Amino acid sequence: MAGLNPRSGRRETEEERADRQWGDLLQELRVAQTGVQILFGFLLAVVFQPRFADLSTVDRNIYVVTVMLGSATAAALIGPVSYHRLLTGRRMKPQTVIWASRLTKLGLALLFCTMCSTLLLILRVALHNVTALWLVGGMALWFLVCWFVFPLWAIARGGRREPADGGEAPRTEDSQDPGPRS
Repeated sequence: MAGLNPRSGRRETEEERADRQWGDLLQELRVAQTGVQILFGFLLAVVFQPRFADLSTVDRNIYVVTVMLGSATAAALIGPVSYHRLLTGRRMKPQTVIWASRLTKLGLALLFCTMCSTLLLILRVALHNVTALWLVGGMALWFLVCWFVFPLWAIARGGRREPADGGEAPRTEDSQDPGPRS
């Protein structure tokens, strides 16, 4: 039987912890991937709309940047599945969880950029004025608050304990678990 893990407060082996973390990560990825797939499908369809030819050069450039960001987002958020599939059976689950977690964080940052770029394109076409920039800026701030500020605030209020589930935190000299970090 596994001993009490000082990082998670659970009685589980490294492999059991990796299995649990992988399951948690899969649930998070399912939510993010669905949204990205819908958004990316929308972006791909835009170029085939009759009004696309009427877009200004600036709006076309924003569209191209948005499609590239959407592609990069999809790659980063689908990447953990490929990573897991290629490493399955090689007894590398803890490392897989670490790298999949990193890819997911990158995917979330890219999703932030994709959402802001998409909003900019849509609002520029809809409003034709500087109000679009203010609205995108406000929404970007809201995304940052919801996705990053609230979790960081929770960490600050809860102390600087090390994450138990694939997150990253600074190592301390008195860390009792020399295992791999994400």
